[in-house]
Amino acid sequence: MRRLVLAALSVLLVACQSNPSRPAGGGTRGRLEPVPFERVKLEDSFWKPKVETNRRVTVEACLAKCEETGRIANFARCGGLEPGPHQGLLFNDSDVYKVIEGAAYTLATTPDKALEARLDTLIDKIAAAQQPDGYLNTYYTMVEPAQRWKNIAHGHELYCAGHLVEAAVAYEAATGKRKLLDVALRLVDHIDATFGPGKKLDPPGHEELELALVKLWRRTQDPRHLALARFFVDQRGSAQGRERFGDYAQDHLPIREQREIVGHAVRAMYLYSGVADVAGITGDAELWSALDAIWHDVVDTKMYVTGGIGSSASNEGITHSFDLPNETAYCETCAQIGMALWNQRMFLATGEGRFADIVELELFNGFLSGVSASGDRFFYANPLASAGDRARVPWFDCSCCPSNVVRFLPAIGERIYAHRGDELFVSQYVGSDAVIPLAGQNVRVSQRTEYPFDGVVRMQLDPEQEAEFELRLRVPQWCDGKFEVAVAGEEDAGSTALVDGFFCVRRRWKQGDSLVLRMEMPPRRVYADPRVEANRGRVAIQRGPVVYCAEGVDNSGGALALVLPKSADLAVIPTAARGEPVRIAADAQVLVERRFDAVRTEPRHATLVPYYSWGNRGTSDMVTWFPESAELARAPGGPSAQVGEILVRASHAWPSDSLAAVIDGVSPKASNDHDIPRHTFWSHRGTNEWLVQEFRLPKPVSSSSVYWFDDTGRGGCRVPKSWRISCRVNGEWKPVQLASGETCATNVDTWCTVKFVRVLAEAVRLEVELQPEMSAGVLEWKLE
Repeated sequence: MRRLVLAALSVLLVACQSNPSRPAGGGTRGRLEPVPFERVKLEDSFWKPKVETNRRVTVEACLAKCEETGRIANFARCGGLEPGPHQGLLFNDSDVYKVIEGAAYTLATTPDKALEARLDTLIDKIAAAQQPDGYLNTYYTMVEPAQRWKNIAHGHELYCAGHLVEAAVAYEAATGKRKLLDVALRLVDHIDATFGPGKKLDPPGHEELELALVKLWRRTQDPRHLALARFFVDQRGSAQGRERFGDYAQDHLPIREQREIVGHAVRAMYLYSGVADVAGITGDAELWSALDAIWHDVVDTKMYVTGGIGSSASNEGITHSFDLPNETAYCETCAQIGMALWNQRMFLATGEGRFADIVELELFNGFLSGVSASGDRFFYANPLASAGDRARVPWFDCSCCPSNVVRFLPAIGERIYAHRGDELFVSQYVGSDAVIPLAGQNVRVSQRTEYPFDGVVRMQLDPEQEAEFELRLRVPQWCDGKFEVAVAGEEDAGSTALVDGFFCVRRRWKQGDSLVLRMEMPPRRVYADPRVEANRGRVAIQRGPVVYCAEGVDNSGGALALVLPKSADLAVIPTAARGEPVRIAADAQVLVERRFDAVRTEPRHATLVPYYSWGNRGTSDMVTWFPESAELARAPGGPSAQVGEILVRASHAWPSDSLAAVIDGVSPKASNDHDIPRHTFWSHRGTNEWLVQEFRLPKPVSSSSVYWFDDTGRGGCRVPKSWRISCRVNGEWKPVQLASGETCATNVDTWCTVKFVRVLAEAVRLEVELQPEMSAGVLEWKLE
């Protein structure tokens, strides 16, 4: 740290290194208070348009889908307002509640009488669906009334209740109307009468209610609400008087004994958010110890460079440390939102910048990729590579992600500022105006910046009266301590320090005082822990908080074929207009051809775009972790694998499968043999696909035997509708001439063999027509 006087007008303060984080423990001086989003007016070119799109487009689109799919009608039918059966999944009530919550946030900043009237009508339907004892769940009331509170592990009743509570608190805060809050209070009274010591001892199977109860307690100050939240936290993992739900629901060990994340990623995030709330209020040291250990396990061993968590689609969650595949990465949008919610609570409880760093990572990467620029299409999963077969869609049968986006985006303002005593924290850099209560008066703060694409942040502080207080500016981990702060107007900037990831300036502030924060923002290379097998020999590119990717739409030859050698220069491409995303140019190479042991590359000027923006210009391939050598790049013409003197290629391959498996010589026991490697065309369904065996030297072939993969009863692969064999001779593909009486059979649990007139072939192609709505796979393919 050093101080430099500039022309007697400002003091330049240069921080040389970041401060190591201390263990979480609720902070040394108490919990921070967030500045409510309704007291923050966005004035930037990045978030303000997105929040406006959410208000104009996303809220309306999700409300329309809730009506179209019967989610809203379920309440009217449950309340006897209209005839008809229940429609959809057992947790669909929660989508309606989340949309109401998001709409309430928009009403709090932008009043809209038509939208408010529409929500009031919807709330009338919700109130009608509530039962006399306070119970409220349309599925169990209409479809399985005898199963109320009988399937806590998977029934989602408490999960839906949590989202109702959050919506009710938000709607009352925005409009002053209590009807939905009264509905939520009656439901919570019913839950409190049903669960607790001497009653039902189960915690929620899908966590959410814990954090919602704390939010309700902050509104009502009713000690029963906080006590019920604490009860559910304490019961997590307890085996006394109940059967535990297992690690899928983080219910395998008492929460105070847990030290690593397990199970379903979204459930985990909501649990840790609720635990952080309870621990922050009670000061429970054992809960803090568990949360800190889990946080390090997540961030150090199970988090993607984009902030994504939950690598596996099979459990929508966690596998093991450093298992971070790219093309099959699940990274559910809800999990990224949950990661931001949890880390925001950890920050408010401790004042530590490391948690706000993760919130920032999610905001500009993992979360934001989940919604299109138009605001009406969504990703459920957010992979870090794609062969061009991924696209956002308007809605899902399970639409937790779109409805979560609706409520998360408009509340962005509450993540910018916080205060504690006479300390004012700036945790996120967003152009905004805010009025913040501090040390007995209001301080107006103005922040102007083109962040995240520019590292300059200009701030003005206007206290009602001159006073001493401390301004804390977060120093993001990505800037590696390379920043400077200039306080204008005074030779003496006051005392300074770098504490818990924040640069602190304590001085007497008066109206009109200003400062400038400058953070260096060059493109930089990021390398994964070598234990991440998927990223060995690969590099990611980050500039400021934004992670970059390449799309085929910008890069002829395909994004997956790009190579970024260590020597490749990276340069920022100037933007044409304010608010446009900054792109990066790279002197790259592109893999043109791979033939056995030889690869051929050509120089290529590659264009990189922010990861969050991918998929907004049609479908094309995409890559985030770039190979630094051609051996790891994917050649045009589909995926390939070399096995000895044979090169196997395919029209498409599911990334977690093995192309080499089709000629590995391992004989299947049956078509549904899951114990051996396989190749599948998943997730392509009903299409025409192909496999090729290419030889280093031409070979005579006269028969082909295929053992099809078919997982009927378990998955979506079936034997194909039809198939045939072609051979390449002198560079030309031709179908083979079948021997007399031969057909291309599609049988299960046996070899499907066809004989044909002998051909001296350079390569043999298996051409497959998939069944409608089905995929297919090959366990083994032999040529004679």
